[in-house]
Amino acid sequence: MSDQAEKLRALVQQQNEKHPALVPPPIGTSPLSVVPPSDDPPVLVPSAAAKTPVSDIAEAIPPLVAGAGPRFKTRTIVVTSGKGGVGKTNLTVNLALAFAKRGMKTLLFDADLGMANLDVLLGISPPHSLADVIDARMKLEEVIFPISENLELVPGGSGISELANLPADRLEKLLASLSEIEGRSEILLIDTGAGISRQVMDFVMAAHEVIVVTTPEPTAITDAYGMIKALNAQNPGATVHLLVNQADTEQEARSVSAKLTMIVERFLEIKLHFLGFVEKDVNVGRAVLQQRPFSVLYPYSVATRRVSILVGKLLVQSEEPTVREGFFSRFFHRLSK
Repeated sequence: MSDQAEKLRALVQQQNEKHPALVPPPIGTSPLSVVPPSDDPPVLVPSAAAKTPVSDIAEAIPPLVAGAGPRFKTRTIVVTSGKGGVGKTNLTVNLALAFAKRGMKTLLFDADLGMANLDVLLGISPPHSLADVIDARMKLEEVIFPISENLELVPGGSGISELANLPADRLEKLLASLSEIEGRSEILLIDTGAGISRQVMDFVMAAHEVIVVTTPEPTAITDAYGMIKALNAQNPGATVHLLVNQADTEQEARSVSAKLTMIVERFLEIKLHFLGFVEKDVNVGRAVLQQRPFSVLYPYSVATRRVSILVGKLLVQSEEPTVREGFFSRFFHRLSK
């Protein structure tokens, strides 16, 4: 076992000496573009080897491609929720579109293993997914799907729960590929599943920055607190934002934030930042039925304006990314526990 780990480290050392360049494949013609008709709202036009512990692999691979240096200093934000049905995935899609609209190179990563549906909300049908990479049928760069000039998607798929059982050579290649995408964009938005299952928490606990989405419903607030409590115990250094979705009024959203903040300050050590809120908007449901993002179909809707404000606040609060362990390296360390 230790011999194999040493061989992997030797392989990484050889890669360091070669200094490979990080050059992402060119983005082709966007399969989704905004076409504004004269009287209608804009629409999207679809244009069995030995095993080595995961911890050894994660230590062997640096956060970014060895010796290459990142193309971008990537800011990774994990979007999660304590329960389903709070609109987390829909908000993640539209946050990504808002980042991209501001000229930020953005990558969406679908980590919702049970209900991977970012592609559904975008109205696209990628031919491949992350499952093809995990099963070694394709390379990661081959499954990344271009959405627009500044936005790409890594379609989700089952199989991440089996990563710890992959042969060492495949695990090493996968971690190197995943680490590469941390330099591919300025913003990496990761949409997790809902709840506090092991599969969800592996992503959340590897994050430096987390957005916890809730609604004013008592059960959603309780589950959001459960997620924040877990972060306090296992990832206390993370920056945690609270986003209240489907609020009737701003006052209701601020009341939810105040209650959660009071409880967190009383019982936990982690600091909770109120990012903002999105009111209930009938246009959100209409867009879902049409399998299109609401910010594209209804660019002047209340929900779209709120999402734009949220992105503006995130950019204002942004700090210069420091040199530290990358997200996927931390993720693989989590898998080894």
